[in-house]
Amino acid sequence: MTTALPSQSAPSPALPGLDTATLTNLKKLTQYYAVTAFLALLIGVLLGPLQALNYGGVNVYEFPLLKVLIKSYYQGLTLHGVLNALVFTQFFISGWMLYLPARDLNVRPNMRFAWFTYLTMTAGLLTAAVPLLMNNATVLYTFYPPLEGSPVFYIGAAVMVAASLLVAGQVVGLWLSWKRANPGRVTPVVTYMSVATWLMWAVAALGLVVEVVGMLIPWSLGLTRGVDPLLARTLFWWTGHPIVYFWLLPAYISWYAFLPRQAGGRMASEGLTRLAFAMFLVFSVPVGLHHQYADPNVQNTWKVIHMFLTFLVAVPSLLTAFSAAASSKTPPAPGGRGVVGWVRRLPWGNASVTAQVLAMVSFIFGGAGGIVNASMAFAPVVHNTAWIPGHFHITVGTATTLTFMGVMFWLVPHLTGKRLFAPRLALASAWWWFGGMMLFALGMHWQGLAGVPRRAQVSASAQQAAYDSMNMALPKLLTAISGGVLFVAAVLFYTVLIRTLLSPRLDDPESTPIPTSEAISPAGQNLREASLLVRRTEPLLALTFAALILVILVYGPVIAPMLANYQFIPGQRLW
Repeated sequence: MTTALPSQSAPSPALPGLDTATLTNLKKLTQYYAVTAFLALLIGVLLGPLQALNYGGVNVYEFPLLKVLIKSYYQGLTLHGVLNALVFTQFFISGWMLYLPARDLNVRPNMRFAWFTYLTMTAGLLTAAVPLLMNNATVLYTFYPPLEGSPVFYIGAAVMVAASLLVAGQVVGLWLSWKRANPGRVTPVVTYMSVATWLMWAVAALGLVVEVVGMLIPWSLGLTRGVDPLLARTLFWWTGHPIVYFWLLPAYISWYAFLPRQAGGRMASEGLTRLAFAMFLVFSVPVGLHHQYADPNVQNTWKVIHMFLTFLVAVPSLLTAFSAAASSKTPPAPGGRGVVGWVRRLPWGNASVTAQVLAMVSFIFGGAGGIVNASMAFAPVVHNTAWIPGHFHITVGTATTLTFMGVMFWLVPHLTGKRLFAPRLALASAWWWFGGMMLFALGMHWQGLAGVPRRAQVSASAQQAAYDSMNMALPKLLTAISGGVLFVAAVLFYTVLIRTLLSPRLDDPESTPIPTSEAISPAGQNLREASLLVRRTEPLLALTFAALILVILVYGPVIAPMLANYQFIPGQRLW
């Protein structure tokens, strides 16, 4: 029998524990998910410098060799967004958040079903990839109608999302089985965070599922005479903003549960951790209308309500910022005293720690920008400008991606028994990635404040003189340079990752343990003896029901008039 996570006792005799063969199989599956994710990221990252050069004023899409591979700026942008924001995140999270609860609970998952889910997700990816690569689905990451892509793309995307929901169902099923076998026990904190994230995603994904399955697939197949763009847009943002938390919360799991031990500290409070995830579960979904302040036929009352709910989501983010800093603070040591002296004592030579700390630093700016985006007063200034992709690249592109890169530096050795290749190179990749993203974000935010539009091939604008007269020389230069810096970061990171995966196995995989942190204020194991905060946040299914009711209350009155006045708009293909 294998050993459970350090914070866990053995499972109930009523449940089968993780035997050696199952654990080996589970690690192999997790490795497949992670490698598939980072292969998708690699393709997306290689397209990234082209986007940076465009906003640096350099039009590379007219190069004959490049036109053989990518037909237009917009096809490249679609591939970049879909691979990085949808494929990379979904595959990594699915493997990461199946593996962690299974280990945390020491409960054996159904491995045949788990492999079926991975294969289904991969089939969806390959199906959607065909029209993307053939320039038959250049509808960008948001695929707003009436832009009409190939039905094959929509079907493949639907299969991918459905597969992620199958993972969610399996994880929730494992948790419920553990709860039945262990009545009166407190859910272990890593499992708690994982289940809360999956339940949030199940509620959030409903909007996208209804849009794609109920509207876009029949429309693209010619079964309906049109589609309502406003309704489709509203359903997309039902999912489109909370998906950001679906990307971030798995990174938060590492910040809360693993980074403190890696940095020499301890988790500050299990109760505070549970409160943050409970709040994300309840309040993350009914916030999408803050992306639609400029949309007609949506009453301002509901936009204001969504704005305040978005601000409310900032509360658990601030709790996370406090907890992460408090948890990573090492005991006082020479040179480490004072308010910020402890920062110098962090193990900056550890690539995994450095990557995650830099990711957290980036999210300080990302969170501040998010408040601007959510405000009805400030959002019109930056709406649909270069500010928005600048913001995304320091939330998803840095806070999430750099955390996952840092996790890979210990996860791959843990899964395979192979030693990390060139730790100093890994460390350098983290700094280069952080520096490149900060340059890109600065340049894009700057251009956005000047009114430069997003999702536009500004380097080939027919009004180039107007663009040049905006005194954008410095931010354009920063944006262009960032593409080269990020390319170097990618070369360094993938050299480490690929050489590690191809190296011989030298150790027992378990000799690289999951770095689970102890808690300064633990929740305990007996629910009756736990604090009031732990007891109130334990019923995750009830919290999910409350989240669903809240979503219906704030979306129902918005969507009902759209259904009553459905507009059948024919599809358009502009590429």
